[in-house]
Amino acid sequence: MDTTVLKVLLNEVLNLTVDHIILVAVSCGLAVVIGVAAGIASTRHPGTRRISVAVASVLQTIPSLALFGFLLPIPLIGGIGRHTAILCLVLYSLLPIVRNTIVGITGIDRPVREAAIAMGMTDRQLLRMVELPLAAPTILAGIRIALVTNIGTAVIAAIIGAGGLGVLIFRGVASVNTLEILAGAIPAAVLALAADAGMSVLERRMARP
Repeated sequence: MDTTVLKVLLNEVLNLTVDHIILVAVSCGLAVVIGVAAGIASTRHPGTRRISVAVASVLQTIPSLALFGFLLPIPLIGGIGRHTAILCLVLYSLLPIVRNTIVGITGIDRPVREAAIAMGMTDRQLLRMVELPLAAPTILAGIRIALVTNIGTAVIAAIIGAGGLGVLIFRGVASVNTLEILAGAIPAAVLALAADAGMSVLERRMARP
């Protein structure tokens, strides 16, 4: 391959990788805020738990490509572009975060919770000083699953003009260009592996007494 063409491709890979990281970071950040908040609310209100888990489960069950298709024609929030992709990725990431937040908080031993209440802690203090620190490894495990899944799902977002590494993959498939397919697939795989390894390390550190 010509050196100039290779340089252009490498530069495009770098730019699309940055786009991919931004897409995943924004969507995962929003999913963490929404998912953890919904999980905390679910531990306080059983009715909220049933609704939040059911809705998140339904969203997770819908194939990612179909979810993109459902959102496209919706006024204001749909359409071609990055905002629709971010919304889809947020919705697709909620289940593991909500579920692990609930499991982490409700799994805390009752004597620990009762001791904190006996010391005079309010519900907010109990949450901030006892429940969230103890549940952190479980919550991080849910975020880890959502993050890795999000990196792969974000590839499909290129179909609706959101950018990212999927641009190279789909363009390579359309032109039967193996190099372009690999130029998009390899960085995406590396990002997923790096994210999984990083979150795994953080999870283990949080689990230490």
